[in-house]
Amino acid sequence: MTPEAPVTETDLKQQLVERFQEVNGDHPMTDADDAYVSAQFIALEDLCAVHGREADAVRRLMLGRLLPLPGYLRSDGAEMVPADLFALADEAGGVDRLEAWFTAHWADPVTGEAEWDAYLSGQYVCLHSVTPATIQRKDYLTTAIGAAANELDAGAARCPGRLHALVDELDALEPAFTAYDRLRFGGPTSRDTCVDAMRARFPRP
Repeated sequence: MTPEAPVTETDLKQQLVERFQEVNGDHPMTDADDAYVSAQFIALEDLCAVHGREADAVRRLMLGRLLPLPGYLRSDGAEMVPADLFALADEAGGVDRLEAWFTAHWADPVTGEAEWDAYLSGQYVCLHSVTPATIQRKDYLTTAIGAAANELDAGAARCPGRLHALVDELDALEPAFTAYDRLRFGGPTSRDTCVDAMRARFPRP
């Protein structure tokens, strides 16, 4: 019986690329995209060096649905991840406990599992810091912003002060996004619709 060949770093990186493209599609990264991502995120290899971790071990955790996928793949192939990638697992007491800890923040188990899947996708690039609390707050704010705008449009509210406060809070939670995000998400981002568009519709005096 021929023994199985060991999985190499190249194999793991390619598997991660394939999984990333399954989730996000295969879209080109422009120079502007690369510059934005390099300013907002860190290469997986560099983060692992800082924390004394093996990059291949982390790739296995990502492929095994124990840690989220990279947020971006830069044009040079670097797997770009948030600087606090390991923070939630550390808070939960380890990667093996992360899912249970994470989903417990939602009263509805179905919602918790859906949010866990979204977290693992790596697509929560819409938040400076991805935690259950910031995810929940973003959901609240986007819903509340839409409702406040509808009230103003219908004349049910006369002062846009509350809307401005909600938009300002969301603005502080979210980064700027980049053109690549609009390709993979198939349209405008939440910043486009809930921050920039709202400020254009309801400007401050």
